[in-house]
Amino acid sequence: MTRVPAIALRLLCTAALLLSAVQLRGAEESPQRVVESASEEILKILDERREELEADPAALYAAVDSVLLPRFDLVYAGRVVLGKHGRDASPEQRRRFIDAFYRSLVRTYASGLLEFKAENLRMLPYRGEEGATKTRVRTEVILDDGRVIPVDYTLRNRDGVWKVYDVAVEGISYLTNYRKEVDSLVRAEGLDAVIVDLETRNENATQGDG
Repeated sequence: MTRVPAIALRLLCTAALLLSAVQLRGAEESPQRVVESASEEILKILDERREELEADPAALYAAVDSVLLPRFDLVYAGRVVLGKHGRDASPEQRRRFIDAFYRSLVRTYASGLLEFKAENLRMLPYRGEEGATKTRVRTEVILDDGRVIPVDYTLRNRDGVWKVYDVAVEGISYLTNYRKEVDSLVRAEGLDAVIVDLETRNENATQGDG
């Protein structure tokens, strides 16, 4: 959906899923350390099942979902993306939109995830503030041609649990881009049409048609 530049979208696909699997598992762990451990979990899945996941989109999305869903602030991110349109939406419309939005993210992330290698990722020093409810983990992704691209992850702490809800590639926020895109489409087509389109795309992708 989102119209980010091609290089930013590729990085969003590859790096974001790796690091969006973030959840604080203990007060002694910093968000940066949790990012590192989550990356290891994703890479382990890839190492063990790469050929299978390359051949089976449904299996790939399920594997991604198993890591991402418990650690992504789905409701908050979906509410931000829906913006003012959520105020007039019914509970059922909000539920369907948030679910379709999340499934779309899984597809986007999974598509680039198979290209990701551990040596492409560099963690930067963490600069979080004590007591903050939101924080940012900064990383760099090294492309095959040697270019270094900043990728930042924004996390939110709710009830002692850190979860990712946004990622910015070269300063371009996927949450902001999705929100702009959704606002434009809802204005032009209506919320129900946007939801149905997302659901159809997700279903076709799971069946290997897109």
